Order: sequence, then structure tokens, then C-alpha cells
Amino acid sequence: MRSVEIVDLFAGPGGLDVAARNLGVPASGIEWDPDAYKTRLAAGLKTTKGDVRDFGPKDFPDASVLAGGPPCQTFTVAGSGVGRRALDTVIHFVHEMAAGNNIQADLSLLDDERTGLVLEPLRWALAAQRNEQPYDVIVLEQVPSVLPVWKEIGKVLEPLGYSVKTKVLRTEEFGVPQTRRRAILVARRNGEAALPAPTHRPYRKGVSREDGDPALSRWRRMCDVLDRPEEFVVVSNYGSGGDPKARGRRLSTEPAATVTGKISRNRVLTSDGSRELPRFSHAEAGLLQTFPALYPWSGQDLSQQIGNAIPPRLAEHVLTAALGLEKPSFSEAEVGMPGFALTR
Repeated sequence: MRSVEIVDLFAGPGGLDVAARNLGVPASGIEWDPDAYKTRLAAGLKTTKGDVRDFGPKDFPDASVLAGGPPCQTFTVAGSGVGRRALDTVIHFVHEMAAGNNIQADLSLLDDERTGLVLEPLRWALAAQRNEQPYDVIVLEQVPSVLPVWKEIGKVLEPLGYSVKTKVLRTEEFGVPQTRRRAILVARRNGEAALPAPTHRPYRKGVSREDGDPALSRWRRMCDVLDRPEEFVVVSNYGSGGDPKARGRRLSTEPAATVTGKISRNRVLTSDGSRELPRFSHAEAGLLQTFPALYPWSGQDLSQQIGNAIPPRLAEHVLTAALGLEKPSFSEAEVGMPGFALTR
């Protein structure tokens, strides 16, 4: 393998790049959004501003690892759903690309151009292969509904010499105080692809965190990372399963529900529901995502930046497994404490 260096497509405010920095792995991100770009600059993350579609492997010749978390809005349950409805078409495009066919004109026919961005990592991987400098490792993440696309991309990568693993991972099983599910692809040349093994018990509504495999740590609660003087309940801005009448509720003694770009709209009440409390600050939302307490969120629409990001703690586990590094060691009091620095 070449020396490890990551190019991070759709890098956002830096979830994967913070994880890479914690692991001592160089990473360069591409990000077009001016606000996320400002946050990355404030955090000292190496960034190229622009559209991923305007770049390719030759622009990052030292990168041996390709990572990417394309925009998920068209695939989410809470979103418009145009991406989910276009899954068959997107999978067809995967195989057209593998056959060497140009699909740019076809992509323009999609109802939402963001849907086609899920194919950009494959474009980069195939271009690197043609350049005779294929990536040693590929790491992709998206919402669970994209898993079929990752599986089809895996079928394209395997004949090119990659071992591939795909799976939906649950963030609370890796010490994130939030129940968030992400579809992960890890592909590796010159070795077996690997996904991280859970370190924490899965969260189940109404089931004690003391129950479950004794070899695993208890899932983490909101109150473990948020410094609030009293217990509280969070009432979601949107309904469970897309039903606006079924607004989810989570106690402070439970993990947060998925942190989205609308987290600032979630109501926070006393645990008995009798009194309104301050809603989550941007710093608190970042903590639920396992960003450092003092992370320098910058620009506008901070809630959307935070909700779009991969939790750094999950990313650290995924990168560790994908790159064959020593497993990260976390103190349960470490992530989220007020003095937690940007680097360890």
C-alpha cells in the first residue's frame, strides 16, 4: 500500500476529517457549500472549495484512500423521497458506468440532481483505475436506503481487485449518544475489507441500558454529554416514520434521536412535560454528533451543517477498521466534555 492519505468527497463541516486527524491520517476535503467551508477553515481542515463533479483523482494524486458521504436529502425518510424512488435508475447507472458508458446526459433527467451525486465516488474510483493508480481503500457512507446502491457499487469493485463489505451501522453501538443508522461501504485492495465491531449495546425503547451483552458498554445518554441542570424530554420536530402526528420523544436518560438539520426546532421540556426549557444550542447539537465541545461552527445554517455530518466517533471506528489501524480507545467521559480539544 502507498502511504495513507484521504481525499474526502462532500466533506461537509468535517466529521470524517476530524476522525482522520484524531487517527493521525492526512485528509483533504472537497466542499462546495460556503458555510461548511467556513467551518472547515476555522477548524484548520485542509479543504478545496468547489463541486466534486469538477474534480477527479488526478487533482489529488497523493490520495490512496477515497472517502465520500454524498448529500442524503433525496434519500431520507424525512425528505422528498425522489432519490428512493429513483433507486432502480441509479443502480442501472452504476452498471452503465462500469461498462464505460457516459451517463451525464441521463443524469440531467433525474428529478433532483443531488440524487446523481451518490454515483460520484464510483466515477472517481473508475477514473483512478483507468489511471493505473487505483485507491487502496474506499469508504462510503449514506442513509440506509442507499445500501442497495453501495451493494451494486461493490459488485463493480470486486472484479477490479477489491474486497468489499457493506452494512447498515447503528451509531449508538459505537458510543455515539444518538440513534442514527448509516449505510457503510468499505472496499480494500491487497487485503480483506473490514467493518468495525460494535463496542456498545444497541438501544431499544423501554429496554434498560443494563441489559444486553455484558462484553459491550452501555449505550450513551444525552445527559452523559450535555451539561444541563435537570432531566428533560426532547419532542421531535417531525413525526416518526414520516407521520407528523407521531412526534418522537426521547428522555435525557436515552440517546438522542437522529440529529437532523432541523434539530433547532425540536422542543425541550422538563421530564414531566410541564415546562419549556431552552432548545439545543449549536454546541449541544454538535456534542450529540460527537464533535468537540469547542468546535468552531461558522457561517450560516449551522443546524443543517451539524445534521449533515457523519459523527466523528463513528467515522473513527469505520476508518480504523477500513485502514487496519489499531482500534481507537475512548474514555466514556472524553467526547463531549467542555475542555475536549480539536486534537488529542
